[in-house]
Amino acid sequence: MPSKKALIRRPSPRLAEGLVTHLEREKVDVDLAVEQWEAYAEALRAHGWETIEVEPADDCPDSVFVEDTVVMYKNVALITRPGAESRREETAGVEEAVASLGCSVNWIWEPGTLDGGDVLKVGDTIYVGRGGRTNAAGVQQLRAAFEPLGARVVAVPVSKVLHLKSAVTALPDGTVLGNIPKVDRPSLFPRFLSVPEEAGGHVVLLGGHKLLISASAPKTADLLADLGHDPVVVDISEFEKLEGCVTCLSVRVRELYA
Repeated sequence: MPSKKALIRRPSPRLAEGLVTHLEREKVDVDLAVEQWEAYAEALRAHGWETIEVEPADDCPDSVFVEDTVVMYKNVALITRPGAESRREETAGVEEAVASLGCSVNWIWEPGTLDGGDVLKVGDTIYVGRGGRTNAAGVQQLRAAFEPLGARVVAVPVSKVLHLKSAVTALPDGTVLGNIPKVDRPSLFPRFLSVPEEAGGHVVLLGGHKLLISASAPKTADLLADLGHDPVVVDISEFEKLEGCVTCLSVRVRELYA
């Protein structure tokens, strides 16, 4: 049976100091962010996901974006080496968490850099964004880790947003969706659905046709509902000020071996 476990990590008290690359810095309400994070976690639980809270990393402002620290494929956890040096201390607690789940653990090594937000899995195809946070050596090491397990790794350019999954994610049928102005090469994806809002390119598959989506993408939620999906809306406005989205606040672990 597929597993439905989700790693999450409580926001740091220093969240407002988090990195911004493509946005102008805005004031972040940390108390509101904690409320939004708790509602996000509850939305996962309400749809059958067991949330596993990684040890907080209070000295790491971006640590709530736990997805960047590990990439899961089947039973293998690939601990990343984030492209921003200030984020590299975030990985230790995540490594402990995945090891406790019984995962086989691998690592990205210097000179490679890889952020989990640059990795989009569609079945056994793994798209990896080559951009500001993930370098060519990181792509090569991800390929070496996962292709022997049956994955097909496809590297794609990322220049308009922070991470690949800041631009695109995928629906349950494998259709990739994104907001065209934020996607470098839509033609690289066999099936692509253009959505009207930047945040509409970010969905988390909760199971069946249920899709976790940000409250800042109401037109996309309506579009997806019209196509037969069931949007589950969460407000993550404080994290969006730091280039966060619904995918990067958790790591979904779907293929643990029994």
